[in-house]
Amino acid sequence: MQDALDISFVHLILFSLLLVIPLGINAFFRLSLAKDMLLGVGRMAIQLMLIGLYLEYLFALESLLVNIAWLVIMMLIGASSVVSKARLPKTLLLLPVFSGLFIGLCPVLLLLCVGVVQPDPYYSAQYVIPLAGMLLGNSLSGNIVALQNFFGSFEAGKEEYAGKISLGASPTYASRPFIEIALQKSLAPILATMATMGLVSLPGMMTGQILSGTSPLIAIKYQLLIMMAIFVMMNLSITSCLLLTQRRVLSPEGRLLCQISQK
Repeated sequence: MQDALDISFVHLILFSLLLVIPLGINAFFRLSLAKDMLLGVGRMAIQLMLIGLYLEYLFALESLLVNIAWLVIMMLIGASSVVSKARLPKTLLLLPVFSGLFIGLCPVLLLLCVGVVQPDPYYSAQYVIPLAGMLLGNSLSGNIVALQNFFGSFEAGKEEYAGKISLGASPTYASRPFIEIALQKSLAPILATMATMGLVSLPGMMTGQILSGTSPLIAIKYQLLIMMAIFVMMNLSITSCLLLTQRRVLSPEGRLLCQISQK
């Protein structure tokens, strides 16, 4: 097998000219997305280049405290993104979402690094940061869907909820069906992805390893490991996030303290 082939910046820039295709589609259909497209691609390129340089430094440093600090920053940014995308107030829900991501990420990542992959040292940034990034990245969309469906269920089922409260049910019990709906909706995409993986798509991690020269069988083992880890983390983080959010946004009388912004 070949080792990983480098891509020259010239070829990368030339390939980027293909971006005229989505820009052309935007212009033809008058989508008014040209600014967002250019801004998104530009930010992505700058952020990836900067993080690439930072990771080179981080890998060489091998500091447990620095790695922990970086993981906390990743979770804070992720939690902020989830709350913003779900159009919910950050002051009220940033802590529950961050706590949900923390509860989901830490035990799974620790088990991966200490019990399965076993890098030397176990907190090696070369493994900890990419693994944490994959786990968090795949969990963010699930948490967004969960929160949107949780708060959406209050609007759709407000009469049923109010009826249970008036009959003496606790807010936690009365809103339990909303938790169940949110869990079902948020886990449906990852279940569909796992059911078709290998037949419809080759996952990014596996593809990247194969392109870098890794044996397909080794790449498959890593992909199975990371997909199971992602699935477990999503269940832990989404469930924790919903339960903590439920406690945060419901008053003792059952009044909902916030709702999804319409902006």
